[in-house]
Amino acid sequence: MKGYAESVAFLGTWGCFQAVIFFLLCVSIVPNGFGAFALVFLVDVPPHHCSVPVDNLTEEWQRAAIPVEVVNGVEERSRCSRYRLDVVMNLSAQGFAPGDVNLTELQQEPCVDGWSYSKDIYQSTIVTEFDLVCHDEWKQPFTASVLYAGITCGSLLTGELSDKYGRKPILFATMAVQTIFTLIQVFANSWILFTILLFFNGLGQMSNYVAALVLGAEILIGHARVVYSSAAVNSSFALGYMMLPLLGYCLRDWRSLLLGMALPGLLYIPMWWLIPESPRWLLYQGKVQEAEAIFRKAARWNKVQAPQYIFDQYMVPEKEKAQEKKNYSTLDLFKISKLRVTTLTLFLIWFNMFISYYALSLNTSQLHTNPFLSCFIFALVEIPAYVCSWLALRYLPRRTSIITTLCLGSVPLFLLELVPHDLSTVTLIMEMLAKFFFACGTSLLFTYTSELYPTPLRTTATGTCSMVSRIGSCFAPFLLKLSVFLKYLPHITMASMALLAASATLFIPESFGLPLPETFEQMATRKRIQCLCDRNKEPNRTLVPAEEPL
Repeated sequence: MKGYAESVAFLGTWGCFQAVIFFLLCVSIVPNGFGAFALVFLVDVPPHHCSVPVDNLTEEWQRAAIPVEVVNGVEERSRCSRYRLDVVMNLSAQGFAPGDVNLTELQQEPCVDGWSYSKDIYQSTIVTEFDLVCHDEWKQPFTASVLYAGITCGSLLTGELSDKYGRKPILFATMAVQTIFTLIQVFANSWILFTILLFFNGLGQMSNYVAALVLGAEILIGHARVVYSSAAVNSSFALGYMMLPLLGYCLRDWRSLLLGMALPGLLYIPMWWLIPESPRWLLYQGKVQEAEAIFRKAARWNKVQAPQYIFDQYMVPEKEKAQEKKNYSTLDLFKISKLRVTTLTLFLIWFNMFISYYALSLNTSQLHTNPFLSCFIFALVEIPAYVCSWLALRYLPRRTSIITTLCLGSVPLFLLELVPHDLSTVTLIMEMLAKFFFACGTSLLFTYTSELYPTPLRTTATGTCSMVSRIGSCFAPFLLKLSVFLKYLPHITMASMALLAASATLFIPESFGLPLPETFEQMATRKRIQCLCDRNKEPNRTLVPAEEPL
């Protein structure tokens, strides 16, 4: 079989065509960066206390009407209760000053008149808009979980749809979903409506990331594909992530912030006529002429001469001919023993890697008095993380890289409990270090997974693994709430899960230096440490390359 890379070698590894595709696909990923973590600001909780809506009370009595509590060794005004207002008004009317009364003996009541929120940082968030505090505090992590539930469903559906209908239509459909529902959310007048729209917004969030990742990986070849799949794609995501705190700093109202996130989506419409369909997918569908048309156009862009027949020898093996028109689904990931073991192991790794990544990302607003600066720093640290992942993809085996990131990411999380409470800067640095390694690991996982599966299941597998990772992200907001029982219990839990994932990585195949598999037979020959259930299986065979090694 004549390999794909050999057939298109006339085009070169890098030229005008590859540069345009590289750049446009990277640009299409930028909105995911601020869309995935917008809830850091949308659901942030500013300082607040019970409202005291009595104008004839002195300012001294209005302050004294709120009890003082000790939280983590620090005194602060109660957020969910106040002294009975009728008693306070009676004392004030009798001429008593707060210092004349033992306030701790007064009966307390909940915030029946609502809350007063500080506007030092935000003009409004959905927490202040819909009063998601005290007895409704559970709605804060639930809101984030709804978004990630939508991302989970979107990752599952779009993976199969992309393998069935093509990478390009799904890429633009998911971009449209993000833009449209973000825009509609601006007009939400209740928390229930906001969360419903947020779920549908999540269907597009990250799904287009997977579609763009696979589309670029299937168009580009050689080192251009490695650079795109690792450093470029993830740096584009990080760029959007870095834009989020800048946008939030300028737009302190949650509706304005959503509007600022939605409008750039309109700029992506012209890209439909510039980004082609995946030639690999077209070839698998038997649409050889359409695939050749893409490369003849690319040849004109690169100013090279295309051969008369580009894919004349690009033949489908006999064993695949009967399956050529078959539409594969997620269930096909479990039908073959080796496929099943690899898929289930990847599920565990993705889940544990991403629950740590998202928990650390969502916690950024609590690490510094300036949440915008904290978020920007945590976004900025991803750039060197993705550069390191690119270097690892070029020079290190995949399994070694994944295990290293998981182990090194867990170390600072275990050590956090030893940091004195007054050294908040050290705590910030430790969490940044853990975030660095987990960000590096997430980048490696996307590329690693796409290298393990054959063309007919590549997007489905990547999308399904992404779906499992989003299940982890759904639990991340609630994982952070474990700090109520022990301040660093979330971090200890994340570190333990990371070590478990590192151990599981030993049981998936290695793909370093090997071509992308085109068929199931080629995937089955990948070597790995076998589980006990596979000891009696057929030994690994020698792989027949489908394109040049990386």
